[in-house]
Amino acid sequence: MALPQTARKVAGTAMLVIFVPLYALFVMSIAGARMPGASILTQTVFFAVAGLVWIVPAGVIIAWMLRPPH
Repeated sequence: MALPQTARKVAGTAMLVIFVPLYALFVMSIAGARMPGASILTQTVFFAVAGLVWIVPAGVIIAWMLRPPH
């Protein structure tokens, strides 16, 4: 049974509200363990990549939320 679009929007919003802070905590824990002593270039690249990677799963969730009903 497919969820109606309204229910998908509520579920997707909840997933995003949970996913984004958990992802941020995950990235901060990696940075805290690996970045001390790293060069500025390494830190910049790490945070640039980590700051963009979350967009992919968020985009998948948003696309699922906006999918028209069957």
